[in-house]
Amino acid sequence: MILLSVVGARPNFMKLAPLARALGRRPGVRHVIVHTGQHYDAEMSDTFFAELGIPRPDHNLGVGSASHAAQTAAIMIGFEPVCLDVKPDAVLVYGDVNSTVAAALVAAKLGIRIGHVEAGLRSRDWTMPEEINRVVTDRLADLLFTPSRDANANLRAEGVPDERVHFVGNIMIDSLVVSLEAARTLAAPRRHGVEGRPYVLVTLHRPGNVDAPDTLCELLDALTALSADAPVLFPVHPRTRARIRDLGWEAPAGNSVRFLDPLPYLELLSLEMAAGLVVTDSGGLQEESSYLGVPCLTVRPSTERPVTCTEGTNRLVAARRDALLAAAREAVAAPRRRVTIERWDGHAADRIADVLVDGARFS
Repeated sequence: MILLSVVGARPNFMKLAPLARALGRRPGVRHVIVHTGQHYDAEMSDTFFAELGIPRPDHNLGVGSASHAAQTAAIMIGFEPVCLDVKPDAVLVYGDVNSTVAAALVAAKLGIRIGHVEAGLRSRDWTMPEEINRVVTDRLADLLFTPSRDANANLRAEGVPDERVHFVGNIMIDSLVVSLEAARTLAAPRRHGVEGRPYVLVTLHRPGNVDAPDTLCELLDALTALSADAPVLFPVHPRTRARIRDLGWEAPAGNSVRFLDPLPYLELLSLEMAAGLVVTDSGGLQEESSYLGVPCLTVRPSTERPVTCTEGTNRLVAARRDALLAAAREAVAAPRRRVTIERWDGHAADRIADVLVDGARFS
């Protein structure tokens, strides 16, 4: 059996790692990895392969940054010859980035079976390019591997036959579980001078938050105000750093927001584990913080991961200074609680391998 995985961006790598391990334990399975190069710099790509123990990609398309249309087209053009050469039994795609939908389109047109890892998530916000990628990929996929029960319900409502849907659990949590001890040993809070103190960990990169100058100013002002109560550690995505620079924003006197370079996975996880609060617009941090029991504020009007709000520690908050400050203070004051979400147990990859190799069924 030849299985071909396509990844291109930081969230994909964390989903690929546990499945690469699980497939590597299966005799008779050849697993080919294609890196599209959608995230192409060392901080956003190379370090993740090293830290997560992902095998070196067999192919790197090197597409780099571009508009959505140009990037998607470049991936399709580069990926088609790989499929024709490798002749996989199935193409596996991950998450909701441009690499995901581009590879799915190529595979579908070549008549190759498609497995979508993290299928069925819906924000119902059509201004998000990721929502378009999710819906199109799920329409094309033959095997839909869902992380939560609400994802199954979404697919059923869209008319996807139940036999194509497998509730395997959250593969992101597989990577987290395997990495916990290494992240704890790294002791990033001590290295950043915040060990034993409450602090806020921030990531922001969505266009809706960082591309509009007024919104970005509101968020930066809110973080500055939060830093009066506790240190704020802000690993800044390249996109966000460029927007802050364009804005000409300068931190006021006494500000203790620490703008950091993008962090490797283990260092970010080490900080997340001990944080008093996470403020983000990332899907992955919503899930990780819920598993860890860390309060999380997601600066978005909707989330494709509602289980993190109904069963986890996540809460949606408007991109306004007053809303973020009020929600942050409520979240920090609330008692911590233990969170258990169904099949977020570190074994999602094994279930996916069971379906792919043995024809198992998970519902």
